[in-house]
Amino acid sequence: MSDPIRLIVSDIDGTLLRQDKTLSDGVISAVGRARTAGIAVSLISARPPSGMLWIAKRLELTGVIGAFNGGTIVRPDGTVVSADQLDPECAARALALLEHPAVTPWLFSGGLWYAQATDDVYVPRERRAASIEPIIKDDFAALLAHPDKIVGVSGDHAFLARLDGEIAAALGQFATVGRSQPYYLDITAPQANKGDGVAALAAAIGVPLANVAVLGDERNDLPMFARAGFSIAMGQGPDAVRSAADQVTLSNEEDGAAQAIDNIILMEASR
Repeated sequence: MSDPIRLIVSDIDGTLLRQDKTLSDGVISAVGRARTAGIAVSLISARPPSGMLWIAKRLELTGVIGAFNGGTIVRPDGTVVSADQLDPECAARALALLEHPAVTPWLFSGGLWYAQATDDVYVPRERRAASIEPIIKDDFAALLAHPDKIVGVSGDHAFLARLDGEIAAALGQFATVGRSQPYYLDITAPQANKGDGVAALAAAIGVPLANVAVLGDERNDLPMFARAGFSIAMGQGPDAVRSAADQVTLSNEEDGAAQAIDNIILMEASR
C-alpha cells in the first residue's frame, strides 16, 4: 500500500461476523488495536441500521456507519444523517420484475421490514441479522413512498444470478442491483452502493479515499474495492472478489478480519 491507512471500512456478514452471525473476541480486539493506533474504523453493509448498531456498540465505534450498502449513513446511536431511497415508480417496477414462483420479495422502509410470509427458510436468518421482526403484508403497493431496499430472496442461486443481470439492465441508472448473498438480490437507490457509500463515509470522517482500506467478501463489495486506496478480500469469497482485491486474508470462520488488521494494515503502519 502506497498511502498510510487512516480509515478501515468493513463489510459485516461474511467478513466481520462468522457464519453463525457472532462477533468474535479476536475481531473485537483487533479493531481495538487499530483504533489505538489512530486508525478510524467504520462499517458498511446491506443490512438495515437496526442490524448494525449492536456491532458498532461492541466495537466502540464513534463515527458514522453505512447501512443499505451505504445508501443510509447513520451515527452509532441510530440517528440518520442521510438516506438515498428508491424512486417509487422504480420500486414498483422492481417488485414486478421479481414476480416469480422461485422468488420471495421483501421491502425495507422507514426502519421496518415487510415480508409476505414468515415460513420462508430465510426469515429466521434475516430476523437475526436485521434485529427486527417482519411485518406481514400481502401487497407492498401502498408502501413505496420511501423504500430503502427491495430484496428478492431465493434458494435457486443460479436463477437469482440470471435475474440479477436482467433486472439491472431493466432498471438501468435508476437503481443499484446486486447480490449481497447468493440467495439475496438487493435493489437500492443508484447512490446506495458500496462504492459511493465508502466515499460518503470517508468524506464524513474526513479521510481521503486513498487512505481508506476496505474489507469484504461478496460481489456487492467490488464497488468499494474499486474506490478505496487498499482492498482486502476474505479467504472464502468468490474468485471474482478475491482476484479484485489487493490482498486476501483468511476466511471469516478463521477471524480473517482480525488477521487482516493485525498482519496487513497494522504491520504496514508500523513500518
